Amino acid sequence: METEGRVLGPPLPLPSFGSGGEAEADPDPPAGSPGAARGALLAAAAAEVLALDDEEDDLEVFSKDTSLAEVNSFSPSMPISPSSMINQYKFEDEPELRDLFITVDDPESHITAIETFITYRVVTKTSRGEFDSSEYEVRRRYQDFLWLKSKLEAAHPTLIIPPLPEKFIMKGMVERFSDEFIETRRKALHKFLNRIADHPTLTFNEDFKIFLTAQAWELSSHKKQGPGLLSRMGQTVRAVASSVRGGVKNRPETFTEMNDYMETFSQKINVLDKIAHRIYKEEREYFNEMKEYGPIHTLWSASEEDIADSLKGVASCIDKCCKATEKRMAGLSENLLPILHEYVLYSEILMFSEEIGKLEDKVECANNALKADWDRWKQNMQCDMRSTFTNVAENNLRYYEECLATWESFLASQTVDLHVEEDSEDKP
Repeated sequence: METEGRVLGPPLPLPSFGSGGEAEADPDPPAGSPGAARGALLAAAAAEVLALDDEEDDLEVFSKDTSLAEVNSFSPSMPISPSSMINQYKFEDEPELRDLFITVDDPESHITAIETFITYRVVTKTSRGEFDSSEYEVRRRYQDFLWLKSKLEAAHPTLIIPPLPEKFIMKGMVERFSDEFIETRRKALHKFLNRIADHPTLTFNEDFKIFLTAQAWELSSHKKQGPGLLSRMGQTVRAVASSVRGGVKNRPETFTEMNDYMETFSQKINVLDKIAHRIYKEEREYFNEMKEYGPIHTLWSASEEDIADSLKGVASCIDKCCKATEKRMAGLSENLLPILHEYVLYSEILMFSEEIGKLEDKVECANNALKADWDRWKQNMQCDMRSTFTNVAENNLRYYEECLATWESFLASQTVDLHVEEDSEDKP
């Protein structure tokens, strides 16, 4: 049985994508084409994002002779201790030794005469000596996260600060303060704090520590204090950049290469994000259509005594496929869509400005810090993309295998019943 070209059995697997595909193709396939075409485009764009570094040489942006003091000179709050040195210069193949664990959960709505807002519980567990306790629990609202991000940007103007989710509606998919919106934001805020915690420099920022440990009144008092040393240093870096804006005619070629990389990345990640949302939309439409047919076949069986068992079997198969489809939709909304959207936000903030490029040798230590952070960001991005799309592929395989097994089992039972009926008819 079909409806608008959709088969009620397990959907066909996504076609494999050859090397000749183009991610820049229009994400809207012609009318009547199978929804799996979007899956092929998604696979294409993902492959091209992961292949960006294969097409270009690693960017040798700055001097390789960087001392630890130079890199740390823009992070005075970072303790110069053996443990911090290990964290900052840890090799990628070494096991990660985490000493800071953060969880964002338990959203709570607050209604006042002036505003309505949501706070989130932030639980921190740590073994670091600079913390007075091993565990903290505070509540923070979105404005507090914005404050933290602005303080990090001021203190570390040459580092890549993780993005925050948008303040209002995301992609027009959900309403503000709905359960779905709050949960989506909670996950994004959780990712934001853990990105900072995993960063070798940002994790030791004093404002980050205060954000994690201070009670609400203490944080409010701290916010009212004037700009500290780190903020003034950040302003100095930007002032130097502004002063030489018109004095340097040619930007370093390496910054042009970094911008070119990000322009290409931005195009591809936006294509990925767009296709992924349309796949999710089509999957949801397919699910809504398919779940109507289970009850229809059950009701049908009541009026067709001769084929009642078969119709009930079809209804059962449809119900199982609906549950499998719902599970796959949850995987897309919880794993694929948030990661892609996070890197869309990264692409918007990582278009390197002329300011940093024109600082030249006046802030060579900042240049080296940016180079290290750039390389680290690319490695994290590629790891996230590989992990995300591997997970999507594995979920798809499980989904198709489950649906296929459901229908094969049903068809096998029908074949047995048919043989039994034929045997009984042959007997005198």
